[in-house]
Amino acid sequence: MGNKLIYSCLNEGVFSVELERNVVISIIFPVEMGSTHTYPLLLMNDGQDFEQLGVLNTVSKLVEQGAMSPIVVVGIHANENRIWEYGIGGQPDYANRGHKAAATTRFVLLELLPYLTDTFRIDSRQIAYAGFSLGGLMALDIAWSCSPIFTKVGVFSGALWWRGKALDAGYQASDRLMHAKIRASVKVPDLLFWFQTGTRDEQDDRDQDGVIDSIQDTLECIAELERKGLRWGESIRYVEVEDGEHNPETWSHVLPDFLVWAFGITSSH
Repeated sequence: MGNKLIYSCLNEGVFSVELERNVVISIIFPVEMGSTHTYPLLLMNDGQDFEQLGVLNTVSKLVEQGAMSPIVVVGIHANENRIWEYGIGGQPDYANRGHKAAATTRFVLLELLPYLTDTFRIDSRQIAYAGFSLGGLMALDIAWSCSPIFTKVGVFSGALWWRGKALDAGYQASDRLMHAKIRASVKVPDLLFWFQTGTRDEQDDRDQDGVIDSIQDTLECIAELERKGLRWGESIRYVEVEDGEHNPETWSHVLPDFLVWAFGITSSH
C-alpha cells in the first residue's frame, strides 16, 4: 500500500555570506512533518527548474504508490552567475568559468545544510545530491569531496566535458577536470553513483569516433570510478535514454528512475 502523505512546496530565501547574495531554495516536504519521524534529504541544483521538471508531482506520486520512501527535496536556485558558481570547487575551467564553485560548496556545507537540519526533520545519515548538466557536475564534485555527508549522487546529462584546456589549445582527454580529480584521489568515498545521458544530448564528437561527447565523457568518468574499484551495477548505475535530449523534458522522464534507485522502499541501497 502507498503512503497517503500530502506533499507541499514552498520557496524561501537563505542569505549566503559565501556567495554574497540571497539564495532562493524550493522545499518539497510532507505536510505532516510535525511528527517525530525523520526524512532522507535530496539536494538538487537548479531548483528554479523544479516546475518544468515536475518534481513535486513525481515525488508525491511515487510516495503514494509506495515506490519510494517519503523524503524532503530541496532545490537550490541558480541565477545569472550560474556559469561561475557551478563547476568544480577550486578548479575553474580554461575560461575561468566555475571560479565561484568553491564558494558554492561552502554555502552548501556551512550554510544550507545546517539551516535545513535545524529547520526540518532530516535524517543526516541519508543525504543525496543531484543535478542537471553543469549542476550535475557540481553535485558530483561536492558529493565526491564531501562523503560521508552524502551517500548517493545523481548526474543528469552531466557537464563532464569540463576541461582545463581549450580544444584548440592542445586539449587531451586527460584535461577533463572531474576525470582527473577522480583519478588523482587517494581515498575513494563511500558513495553510490547514478548517471544519465541521452543519445541526442548533443551532436559534438571531438574525436570523430561516432560517440557523442556527452556519452563518451560520462562512460569514461564511470571508467575512472571502476579503476578505483567501484563496480558497475553495484555502486554505479548508468541510464542511457534513446532519443533523450539535453532538456528538462528528458530529465523529468527519467527522474522516477533516479528517485526509486536512491530512495526506493525495496531497494537494497
